Amino acid sequence: MTRIQDKRVRLVDAAKALFHTCGFHLTTLADIAQEANVPLGNVYYYFKTKESLAEAVLVKRSRELHEALQAWEQGETVKDRLLAYVQYEIDNVEQTVQSGCPIGSLCQELAKQGGSLADGAAKLLNDTLLWVEHQFQSMGMGHDSHELAEQFVAAIQGNALLTHTFKDPKILEKLKPTLSAWIDKVASSKNVSMQREKVEEYA
Repeated sequence: MTRIQDKRVRLVDAAKALFHTCGFHLTTLADIAQEANVPLGNVYYYFKTKESLAEAVLVKRSRELHEALQAWEQGETVKDRLLAYVQYEIDNVEQTVQSGCPIGSLCQELAKQGGSLADGAAKLLNDTLLWVEHQFQSMGMGHDSHELAEQFVAAIQGNALLTHTFKDPKILEKLKPTLSAWIDKVASSKNVSMQREKVEEYA
């Protein structure tokens, strides 16, 4: 990695961390420069505005998210894959306690101002939603898959918000058995429906 690439990477990593811990609007380019150990005057060589730096952060977040999605995809069953997502959130619960969900909190903050940055942040959550929806489709839930995905992601995001608000990691940690039982119930309802359809074929 060249010195130029190294400085750019450090700036993006610093911005990513500060946007999460302090928020996008409260973070200044000077804060990012100091965190990255890059002279403030040099920042403008790589990024003309804080918004352009935020775009680079969203690209990095997207790349990391899709790497995680690929890792979760290795689970043998739909339930294994969905619970891998939950476990990922639990493994990172300390940062959620301190600063909230990295993606969820960024979406909440940027959504208030709208524009391309808000759209970019929303895409991160939407990509997650689409992945979860695909899992329920694989389970055979058909047209219900989108609604089930919304419920699943909302449960994780809602518990992440409570975990951060009350500084209690147990809130998020208790979610795994709850969602595990819920997935079983969803799968069972599908099996009951399929059995009913088979009976009706011979009625």
